[in-house]
Amino acid sequence: MSSELSARALHLLQTVFGYPAFRGQQADIVEHVGSGGDALVLMPTGGGKSLCYQIPALLRDGVGVVVSPLIALMQDQVDALAEVGVRAAFLNSTQTFEESMRIERLVRTGEIDLVYVAPERLLTPRCLELFEASRIALFAIDEAHCVSQWGHDFRPEYIRLSILHERFPDVPRIALTATADQQTRAEIAMRLQLEDARQFVSSFDRPNIRYLVVEKTNGRKQLIDFITSEHAGDCGIVYCLSRKKVEETAEFLCEHGIRALPYHAGMEHPVRAANQARFLREENIVMVATIAFGMGIDKPDVRFVAHLDLPKSIEGYYQETGRAGRDGLPATAWMAYGLQDVVLQRRMIDESEADENFKRVLSTKLDAMLGLCETLHCRRTRLLSYFGETSGPCGNCDTCLLPPVSFDGTVPVQKLLSTIYRVDQRFAAGHVIDVLRGVEGERIKQWHHDSLSVFGIGADRSEQEWRAILRQAIALGLVTVDHEQFSSLKLTEAARPVLKGGQKVQLRQYQKPVKQKKPSSTRSGFAEIELSSAEQALFDKLRWWRVETARAHNVPAYVVFQDATLREIAKARPASLDDLRFVSGVGEKKLASYGDEIIALIADFA
Repeated sequence: MSSELSARALHLLQTVFGYPAFRGQQADIVEHVGSGGDALVLMPTGGGKSLCYQIPALLRDGVGVVVSPLIALMQDQVDALAEVGVRAAFLNSTQTFEESMRIERLVRTGEIDLVYVAPERLLTPRCLELFEASRIALFAIDEAHCVSQWGHDFRPEYIRLSILHERFPDVPRIALTATADQQTRAEIAMRLQLEDARQFVSSFDRPNIRYLVVEKTNGRKQLIDFITSEHAGDCGIVYCLSRKKVEETAEFLCEHGIRALPYHAGMEHPVRAANQARFLREENIVMVATIAFGMGIDKPDVRFVAHLDLPKSIEGYYQETGRAGRDGLPATAWMAYGLQDVVLQRRMIDESEADENFKRVLSTKLDAMLGLCETLHCRRTRLLSYFGETSGPCGNCDTCLLPPVSFDGTVPVQKLLSTIYRVDQRFAAGHVIDVLRGVEGERIKQWHHDSLSVFGIGADRSEQEWRAILRQAIALGLVTVDHEQFSSLKLTEAARPVLKGGQKVQLRQYQKPVKQKKPSSTRSGFAEIELSSAEQALFDKLRWWRVETARAHNVPAYVVFQDATLREIAKARPASLDDLRFVSGVGEKKLASYGDEIIALIADFA
């Protein structure tokens, strides 16, 4: 970074945003874009992506334009910037004509630092003409993975954003995302005409997140046990596949004393917006949602993300779990996963109206997700390798903490495949497992399956064990489910060499669900500040002060100060404004707004 630009950027970071130093590649990105270069930035959620365009926008002459699909969150983003003294606004469909006109005037006259705009709004002739008549510092294209047709969150209007290169050739552009494999990365560069842009790819590792996948027996009961034993009173997100399941799960959690709210696209907009606002502004709320919820959520203190249904892809899983622990403190990504999840996701692909090529892409992504669930090795290593990153075992996922036992599963798989074949590949999982275990039910006798040679050859294993073996056989592509014939199990071509004894199969040993230990507070890569009892009491008092202050300012509590900053204040007990200035997260505007109150509160506490 040139010395003058470097000094200005660091000064902005410290005085406006209150951070002592840039992290990772932030300094290089700020220097490159601040000097007028184009960039494609891949950085994990919580890695500080927003600073990579906010600081260059402040360094350069003109207004920084942030293209974002997140209309519902623009107000909070603007409020958070106002708290640190940055002049920001947005242009979207929620505003009156008069309000839009006022913001447009500020853009034209350069009396604003940043303006957020949805892609649909940006592409209108009126908006393009506004920006052509104004001095623009840069264009930041947030959530850039939305441009990918192969991705998990495709937005058609994003494809047309290549117009920025054509209409504004001299304005630097920075595209940012937390989720993109090599194929998606190439597609972003091609569609946004950023082939010549410098790429900054940070590590995808989130070392503070502990990954846990449990065998699904009774999903909701397991979820309650997980929350009450490991995250009682914490803020979290629970993802479900269907709207009905979202509402039922939220109701179930409320009945068990957990403050839960539902969120899905089928709800009335005012109710949905109110629930989102409560989640952002109140503490200790669990949001139960479909994947319609979450992109762009900046809430730093989400302590867990739970999945009651299998995500469609690793990209989706990574994006969703990344909403936990944005403050760098310990968090958990928990998932309950079973045979039905595999069957359901395969059926959704088979029944979709997509062309065969797209179905193949979806199947490949699902296979990778199944591989992550079934892996015998470190989950983090598997997750990172999907994004092209190598790493050793993390010591902080369930497979590292409680290594699964693998065994030669060739014989049990052969028994399973033989049974599917002997019942003419016409029956679903429950029936096949009953035949294997020798269960003499009415339906078994009706079809005379109790007289088959395979009847009872798997009596030595429980139903749960056979379901685990079947699930792995489906994940390995040996068995498929025919949804047009009552979910009957069928053998694939890949099953032939296994049946004939020419190919061995390694399986994960079924283990009865056990309660996981609560995450320890420290691990290499991050540390939660340990507080003494007196410091904890001061921290609690600061949090109550923050709740009242946030309510008075009508902003989410974390916009005032994050937990990590309050912990540091409780530990340091600054006695003056100069002492407080050195706490990470306290910029000059926040020092001026809240410094005297905090110093008085600490003195009163002492």
